[in-house]
Amino acid sequence: MSEAMRFDRYYRYDDLTAHLQAWAAQFSNLCKLASLGKSYEGRDIWVMMVTNFASGPDSEKPAMWVDGNIHATEVSASTAALHLLHKLLTTYGADEKVTHALDTRAFYIVPRLNPDGAEWALADVPRYVRSSTRPYPRMDKLDGLHQEDVDGDGRILQMRLPDPNGAWKIHSEDPRLMILRAADEPPGGNFYRVLPEGSIQNYDGVTIASAPTQQGLDLNRQFPVFWEPNEQGAGHYPGSEPEPQAAMRWIADHPNITGSISYHTFSGVYLRPPTKGSDDTLPTADLYTYKKLGAKAKELTGYPAVSVFHDFKYDPKEFIKGTFDDWMYDHLGVYAWTCEIWSVQRQAGITDYKYMDWFREHPLEDDLAIMKWNDDALGGKGWVDWYEFDHPQLGKVELGGWDFFNTWRNPPLSLLEKEVAPLTDFALYQCLTSPRLEWYQVDVQTTGSLHWLCVVVHNTGWLPTNVSKRALEQKVVRELEVDLTLPEGAKLVTGKPKTMLGQLDGRDQQLSSPLWGNGATKERVKIEWVIEAAPGSVVTITAVHPRAGTLHKEVTLGASA
Repeated sequence: MSEAMRFDRYYRYDDLTAHLQAWAAQFSNLCKLASLGKSYEGRDIWVMMVTNFASGPDSEKPAMWVDGNIHATEVSASTAALHLLHKLLTTYGADEKVTHALDTRAFYIVPRLNPDGAEWALADVPRYVRSSTRPYPRMDKLDGLHQEDVDGDGRILQMRLPDPNGAWKIHSEDPRLMILRAADEPPGGNFYRVLPEGSIQNYDGVTIASAPTQQGLDLNRQFPVFWEPNEQGAGHYPGSEPEPQAAMRWIADHPNITGSISYHTFSGVYLRPPTKGSDDTLPTADLYTYKKLGAKAKELTGYPAVSVFHDFKYDPKEFIKGTFDDWMYDHLGVYAWTCEIWSVQRQAGITDYKYMDWFREHPLEDDLAIMKWNDDALGGKGWVDWYEFDHPQLGKVELGGWDFFNTWRNPPLSLLEKEVAPLTDFALYQCLTSPRLEWYQVDVQTTGSLHWLCVVVHNTGWLPTNVSKRALEQKVVRELEVDLTLPEGAKLVTGKPKTMLGQLDGRDQQLSSPLWGNGATKERVKIEWVIEAAPGSVVTITAVHPRAGTLHKEVTLGASA
């Protein structure tokens, strides 16, 4: 591969694969490339395991899961994951935090969880679908308007056609923009009907219906939490599709995962569970921790961190079902985020708006502000002036409007790296909040053939070993275990070969004022044994917590006093 990774373009599958394989070869001490499984169309779903393997295998370290592009057109999500991967590999040894993270933790990074859908979106003649390319719920293509690139220019824009009863009219201050006509304006004026660019199957010459999409699956409604078959795109059952099924299997096989971020677009916000209930449904400690993490996310990225239930509903009376972050938190007790990359509104200086509600209703001044941003920051390239096109069913129409894929759905290429770079900083930060086992003390005292062995293990991470209270409620996290292995001929006089020690606290619940601080050593445990063995015998101590790591220690029992 001759070209270095760039962050001002979107990579198609073959190029993406070549970059990942090249990194795996170049940085073999820091990463290994594996496949989660195959997509619907048979592509490998790549996962890069990143850690300093010289300091231990990834499986014996706390790990951070990062994925992107589960939704087909959200290709900048792949870029965010690739940017994180690039920074970890190229700045190890130079960046103190990156070096510390890879020496003591691991990352599992999936740049493109849905390779088929992204390949359709990035094709020379694109096709935009929500997620999977598998036909669902029907195999046949139904009548009506199907969104597609009808003029073959590589863009899917909008169509407008004059209609005396149309809902739209030309903006009086900027003739490029279309605005809603007033409720009391009578028909017959200079009004338009605005439609997605596409063709109409079996057009009757009069009525235009939006055809149900032939690819109706939403892979982020496939996870087994609050799943319901009536959720749009939910599929036949949780995990029925190969992509979410592969992710769930990998995560289940890697209980060392302590946090996750899923990159999506768009809105410029970090979303956290729950989707089904208010913040009152979270354990108090977990809510506090989520808010502390969210405050750091905003500090590092500028993106607010909000509750899906309170701030990001598509319908105020409905909640979203079957999402990845809900599954990670509610079933596994892992602090999970959905990061919605990019906000055109915020770029235009519009900050006081509600993410989903803005598209239902907003001030006309917002449209003018966004167009001014387009002209000033993008040289007008985010907008395509209306041009005439001879439509195969509708006759003369005009195509144009926002280049939605490259301006709204994803950041313009010129702004892409600037937008995703801060997201890497927060992913690194959250990884370093994980619990981590370390030896605090190992002491041996010997009298003749009797040896008193004392070991103290502590959690030096910010989070407790269980990560969250939800993990304890769901009984999905095991206790800290300390095992003692004796050499042949040695005898254990007191103590047990295996000691179960519960969970160790972190620092996440510390109050900000030392007036009320609790200095109890709840992050520390002591284990003692008396062993009868010949001086010079070697015993092995292993401390294991699935989320806080694994420690190995060989101890030589001393000579007689």
